[in-house]
Amino acid sequence: MAAPLLVIAAGGTGGHMFPAQALAEEMLARGWRVRLSTDARGARYAGGFPEAVEVREVASATFSRGGALARARVPLTLGRGVLSALMAMRRDPPALVAGFGGYPSIPALSAAWMLRIPRFIHEQNGVLGRVNTLFAPRVDAVACGTWPTRLPEGIEGVHTGNPVRAAVRARAEAGYIAPGDYPMSLLVIGGSQGARILSDLVPPAIDGLPMNLRSNIRVAHQARGEDHDRVTDFYARQGIQAEVAPFFDDLPRRMTDAQLVISRAGASSVADISVIGRPAILIPFAAAADDHQTANAVGLVRADAAEALQEEGLTPDLLAERIAAVLGDPDRAMRMARNARAHGVADAAERLADLAQSLVGPASPPPNLQGATP
Repeated sequence: MAAPLLVIAAGGTGGHMFPAQALAEEMLARGWRVRLSTDARGARYAGGFPEAVEVREVASATFSRGGALARARVPLTLGRGVLSALMAMRRDPPALVAGFGGYPSIPALSAAWMLRIPRFIHEQNGVLGRVNTLFAPRVDAVACGTWPTRLPEGIEGVHTGNPVRAAVRARAEAGYIAPGDYPMSLLVIGGSQGARILSDLVPPAIDGLPMNLRSNIRVAHQARGEDHDRVTDFYARQGIQAEVAPFFDDLPRRMTDAQLVISRAGASSVADISVIGRPAILIPFAAAADDHQTANAVGLVRADAAEALQEEGLTPDLLAERIAAVLGDPDRAMRMARNARAHGVADAAERLADLAQSLVGPASPPPNLQGATP
């Protein structure tokens, strides 16, 4: 008997593709076959998927890019993609289709809806994206990476969490060293968008801390390439020990070592902070669609694991005050670390896979029965 087939439909950004990849790896390990349905742009992001995953490109388009003529062609392009997905599913019927957002997920999810194939969606952020909003009433389950997630009226979600990298999971049980009168690590991460405001605010905020805190701080600051020199020079002029780089390839280690993390509130960053369990000051990206970064921060704030500061009106003095409120109170910092870890979902990939198998019932093989590994 052939192994059941899972079709994963995902768009071409890391936010969509990483949790899709995590589910693919877990389902392969449980003896399933996996096919990725995406467009040409998404296929370029598929290099991290296991070789056993078949990558199938389908026509897709979005109304948010291009001129009037390009937008007028979108329905026709999507129609071609849906027809292609229908033909592929008739040739090799999947047991389940999973959508992870983005316009490239429309063809496979539409075909699954037409053929009445079990299907679910996974939303990474605290607000459903446009495509997931469209399909939420048309799927059998809505998996939520961020909790709580703002859902349309009448739609219930299942909290599965956002899968994190193996390097992050490996540090889920790492102990936290509370702030004190000794060297303390402060990690500043801003992601690929909107990091400039952190480069503008964080260095003078640290410089404005009380001397008993300032003298003990060691900073690891992720900054855009064009901001690197001025941020590095500021720290050096003020005598603050800092390492500035556009990317840290050992971010999980640095987060583990940190007494405090200052970060944007992207879904992946929030998941990493939660799983490792570190106090955080989150500054949501104001221009994020539907203000989803503010929604992403809600769970950690409610759990007393983080503070969220809005960009509007934020000054170095105010940020310095909030940094001092955490680093100057070891008991509170320790409590925030514990609360963050309690909020984290280290086994999100397994939860997603369990949900997937529950939707197809006994037709799915028991976990690890066939021993396939990614």
